[in-house]
Amino acid sequence: MPVIRADPDQCMPQENGQSTATRVLLSAAAFVVVIAGMRAAQGIIVPFLLAVFIAIIAAPGLNWLQRRRVPRVVALLLVVVGILTVGVALTALLGTSLEGFSNALPAYQQRIEGEVLGFVNWLTARGVAISDRTLLNYLDPGSAMRLVSGLLRGLGNALTNAFLILLTVVFILLEASTFAAKLRDASGEPEQSLEESYTVLDNIKRYMTIKTLTSALTGVTIAAGLLIEGVDFAVLWGFFAFLLNFIPNVGSFIAAVPAVLVAALQLGYGAALVTAGLYLAVNVVVGSILEPRWMGNQLGVSPLVVFLSLVFWGWVFGPVGMFLSVPLTISVQIMLASNPGTRWVAVLLGNQRVADQ
Repeated sequence: MPVIRADPDQCMPQENGQSTATRVLLSAAAFVVVIAGMRAAQGIIVPFLLAVFIAIIAAPGLNWLQRRRVPRVVALLLVVVGILTVGVALTALLGTSLEGFSNALPAYQQRIEGEVLGFVNWLTARGVAISDRTLLNYLDPGSAMRLVSGLLRGLGNALTNAFLILLTVVFILLEASTFAAKLRDASGEPEQSLEESYTVLDNIKRYMTIKTLTSALTGVTIAAGLLIEGVDFAVLWGFFAFLLNFIPNVGSFIAAVPAVLVAALQLGYGAALVTAGLYLAVNVVVGSILEPRWMGNQLGVSPLVVFLSLVFWGWVFGPVGMFLSVPLTISVQIMLASNPGTRWVAVLLGNQRVADQ
């Protein structure tokens, strides 16, 4: 009986296809497991993320003090005192505003419903029949107010672990000086790994520092403009603009909605137009002129990725994940771009200017 031998060249493509499909399925399963674990452990991960965020922002100040020959312990103590001062000041400024806004929220919602009812009556008088309940169900401006309250309260709940966050910040700053030596000892290719790690950390630090400065400038300018205009809870809206400025493209629009609504209900539609113009002017100057000039074009994610990261990180980590969605995505993008094997993923995440480089 003749023996039929399989051609190895004919079997290899099928085996390679099966192995590739297996790797893809295993990678997808591992990704799902990791994300599910992160979501289940958000009570532990969220304070740590906030601590890393604060440490990255505080690190340049610590380095500046050390370059001025301030002893490391004294420099760290000064940085911690600065963080505490900023935290206490924000708590004092925002505590009263947030409580007042929460108390006034039902009245604002009632007035919004009254405005919607007036608009429905205006349409009915012109022959357009529509139910006010239907309009409120499909277009509910009060949901923007509830969204603001929910986001700020979610952030406040995360900050209840303030002592744990501050302690973690201190340890991160202490470990920062020895990180390079540890990496050099642990890596098989010390110089290459050290250079890549420095590149990743420097890019993340630079992005976070510049983004924090531009967000602070946006928040202060918005708060000052609203105070001059006489809009209620101006400091709260400035802080909200500061937080949402970390979300490019869509964050500024979300931050403007509640302030414009309050201005319309409190001062009239003319004041609402002025408020909208203030937000537009500030975000054009800061977001389209100053920030690209300071940050350059090497960092950036596409608008679609911005929106998807907002939804994804918000689902995983709650309100804090929404605030940190783009910094987290930028960090992942920078780390992927530093590895030639995964750089193509970073290019897909980036905007057109990044892809062209």
